[in-house]
Amino acid sequence: MTQSHDTDALKFAYWVPNVSGGLVISDIEQRTSHSAEYNRELARIAEKAGFDYALSQIRFTAGYGADEQHESVSFSHDLLAATTSLKVIAAILPGPWNPALAAKQISTISYLTGGRVAVNVVSGWFRGEFHAIGEHWLDHDERYRRSEEFIRAFKGALTEDNFSFRGDFYRFADYTLKPKPAVLPEIFQGGSSRAARDMAARVSDWYFTNGNTPEGLAAQVEDIRGKAAEHSRHVKVGINAFAVVRDTEEEARAVVEEIVGKANPEAVNAFGHEVKNAGKASPEGEGNWAKSTFSDLVQYNDGFRSNLIGTPLQVAERIVALKRAGADLILLGFLHFQEEVAYFGEHVLPLVRELEAESEASSRIAAE
Repeated sequence: MTQSHDTDALKFAYWVPNVSGGLVISDIEQRTSHSAEYNRELARIAEKAGFDYALSQIRFTAGYGADEQHESVSFSHDLLAATTSLKVIAAILPGPWNPALAAKQISTISYLTGGRVAVNVVSGWFRGEFHAIGEHWLDHDERYRRSEEFIRAFKGALTEDNFSFRGDFYRFADYTLKPKPAVLPEIFQGGSSRAARDMAARVSDWYFTNGNTPEGLAAQVEDIRGKAAEHSRHVKVGINAFAVVRDTEEEARAVVEEIVGKANPEAVNAFGHEVKNAGKASPEGEGNWAKSTFSDLVQYNDGFRSNLIGTPLQVAERIVALKRAGADLILLGFLHFQEEVAYFGEHVLPLVRELEAESEASSRIAAE
C-alpha cells in the first residue's frame, strides 16, 4: 500500500518511538524499541502500510519511564534516509533552537530528502527540563508568543532574500539563506489553550490536539477554523489516538485494562502533576491535560479518549467519525509498534478508504 495522494483523504501519522518506554507509562510488556535499527525498520513498515507521516519526539531530560531520548532532528533525518516516500516531522523546541539554525538544518535535510521533512514546533510544558538545560522558563502565553515569532522568523529565512526581522525574542538583519528548500516544510504545532489555537490560526499549517471524542474535536475544529478564516488562512487538524486493534472488541478492551492496570502510579502522577500545571497555567485554565484523568495520562496525550479500541471495522468507523468531526490526520501510537503498524495497514486502512469512498458517493448523490 502507498500513501494516499487524494487531498481529501484522511492522512495517517505515527509517533516515532525515539524515546525509551514506548507510548504508555506502564510496566506492561512492549515489543517496541527506541533503537535506530528498530525505528528504521518501523519506518519502512509504516511506509509500506500506507502511513503518510512519522512524528519524532523531543525530550532533553529523563522521566516518566523515558530514561533515554534520541535527538529529534538528527533521528528524523536517519528515518528519511531509510525510506523513499514517508514524510518525517522533526520536533523543534524554541529556546534550545534558534530559527536561523533550524532553517539551515531543515533546508539541508529537505534538499537531501526531496522535501520530505516537516517541523513540529513544541512550545514546551516541562519547567524542570528548561531549568536543567539552562533555558529561561516563560509564562504560558509568552511561550506561545515566542513560538509564533520563531515560526515567522523560520518561514522568513526559508522564503525571503535579505530577510530582516525584529521581534522580542529573535532578530534577523538582511539575511539570505541559500540554497532555499524547493518544498517549504509544513509547520505543525500542538496545544489546546486559547494561545495555542490562536497561534495556529495565524501561522501554522497543522494543529495537533490531544485525544478527544468526535464532539469535542468538532468544537475545537470550529473554533480554530473560524479564527484562521479571520486571517484568510486554512489550518489542517490532526488528532492524537492510541490504537488497540484486535480480532474482537473484548480482546482490545482487555489490552487497555492491562495497560492501565500495570501503570506506574508514581510516574503517571508525576507526569500528571507537571502537565496539569502546564495546562492550568493558561489564563483560561484549559490547556492540554487540564481535565485528564489518571487513565488518560497513562497514554501521554490522552490517546485512549479517541476510542480507537476494538475490531478493525469498529476502529475504521470511529476514524471516519473523527474525519467527519474535522480531522485531517490521525496521529497514532501503538503498544507493539512494528507488528501493530503492519496490522493497521493491512486490516484497518483499507476499511477506512472504503468508508471514505462510500461517504463521498453518498454526498454526491445527495447533491444531485
